[in-house]
Amino acid sequence: MRDEELLTAAASGDPVAVREAVTEGADLEARDARGRTPLLLAAAADHVEVAQLLVSARADPGAADLQGDTPWLVSGVTGSVAMLRVLLRAGPEVNSTDRNGATALITACERGHTGYVRAVLETGADVDHTDDLGRTALLKAVIAGDGSEGYQEIVRLLLAAGADPRRTDRDGVSAFEHAVAKGHLEIAAVLRDATHPRL
Repeated sequence: MRDEELLTAAASGDPVAVREAVTEGADLEARDARGRTPLLLAAAADHVEVAQLLVSARADPGAADLQGDTPWLVSGVTGSVAMLRVLLRAGPEVNSTDRNGATALITACERGHTGYVRAVLETGADVDHTDDLGRTALLKAVIAGDGSEGYQEIVRLLLAAGADPRRTDRDGVSAFEHAVAKGHLEIAAVLRDATHPRL
C-alpha cells in the first residue's frame, strides 16, 4: 500500500506525501503497471522537488521501465535542465541508451532543447554516439530540426564540443548534405565551415 502511495505521490508531484511514504518504508524502486519507478514518474512530469527527495533517498536514475526508459533518459525528452542537475547527483550513466539506441543528448538535440544540450555536454557526454539508425546528435539535430535559431545553436554547441561533422548516417549522408536538402542554409553554412575551415 505504501508503495502505491509513493507512486501516486511522485506522479502528482506531492513532496509531502512522497516524504511520508519514504519515511514509512515505501520501496524507492516500486513499479507501476508500466514498470515505472517513482523517480521516473517524477522526471517525466518534471516534478523537481519530488525528484530531489527521491535522489536524496538514493533512488536509481537508471532504473528502466518496460519500454527501456529511465529517469535520466526521460530528462532528455522533457529538456528540463533543473531535473538534469538533480539526477546528476545520483551518478547516472550519461551515455546510457533507450530502446532505439539514442542517448539523452541525442533525444534533446532531436527535440531542440538548447539549454539541456548545453548542460548535458558539460557532463562529458559522447557527442558522436550513434543510435540504431546510425545518427549522431549532430545528424539528429539537422534531420529532425526545423533550422530555427535554437537548432542552429545546438549545432554550434555540438561542434564546439568536438562533434565530427564528417560523420554520415547509415545511407552515407552527412549532416551538411541533410541541411542543404532541407533548405536550412544557416546550418549548412556552419557545417560547411566546420568541415572545410577557411585558411
